[in-house]
Amino acid sequence: MNQLPPEVSQLIDAAILEDQTFNDPTSQVLIPTDVEGKGMLRAKANGILAGIDVAKAVFHRVDNDLDFQSLMSDGDILSPGSDIALVNGSAGSILRAERIALNFLQRMSGIASDTNAYVNAVSGYDARIVDTRKTVPGHRYLDKYAVRMGGGFNHRMNLADGILIKDNHIEALRSQELGLKEVVQKALAGASHTIKVEVEVESIEALREALEAGADIIMLDNMDVDQMRQAMHIAKGKVIVEASGGINLETVRSVAETGVDLISIGGLTHSTSALDISLDLEFS
Repeated sequence: MNQLPPEVSQLIDAAILEDQTFNDPTSQVLIPTDVEGKGMLRAKANGILAGIDVAKAVFHRVDNDLDFQSLMSDGDILSPGSDIALVNGSAGSILRAERIALNFLQRMSGIASDTNAYVNAVSGYDARIVDTRKTVPGHRYLDKYAVRMGGGFNHRMNLADGILIKDNHIEALRSQELGLKEVVQKALAGASHTIKVEVEVESIEALREALEAGADIIMLDNMDVDQMRQAMHIAKGKVIVEASGGINLETVRSVAETGVDLISIGGLTHSTSALDISLDLEFS
């Protein structure tokens, strides 16, 4: 990541303000300003690292005189005891920055690790694991970056990235007596040449309508594996096909076996588990 985008820098500032980092009576009362320490960021579980540059930015935002040395890179494999980074300097500053840095690092590494588990589960098939927009508000850039570090791919970053016709869009236009085919054609007619049109379908009949209308991507929503196989028999090679809805680590390989191109997993970002990472502070 290295150079952080403005939205990430603003997120770090918001986290520092939320935590009242510069109004910490514990460190102010107990830790003399001239006491220096060495903090080691260390993994306590297996996983994939993500967010090292964000953690570094947090420590430098709290105290620019801290010396932060990355010992590993985003995307690296972690195991219990892996030394991730070393930070030297004011012990009080390290303690004030610790929790915020770990919050970012643990969440992002958790997302990367969960994503990697799905990627490994579909190994040998062409299906790509992709994320969704089900992210924590304000964390979209970091959540999706972490997915990439885990070997996954990004779906739309935001609403402006493409046209995705979902069930509620279709229902809204049915009130104007437009069927699925007409809805897709309306989207294609109004879309910029740089934007693809994707449509969500829940049945084989709807799939046929979307194909006939000329959709660029078709999302099979909450279909079972047998329906997906039937859909791929019809659509393979004609359009990009995405499977979505209710897919987990136990079922994702059987979904990949159907031949779909994309498998979107909302749980990568909306219900991830933080990876266990700690900061051990030592003194000379």
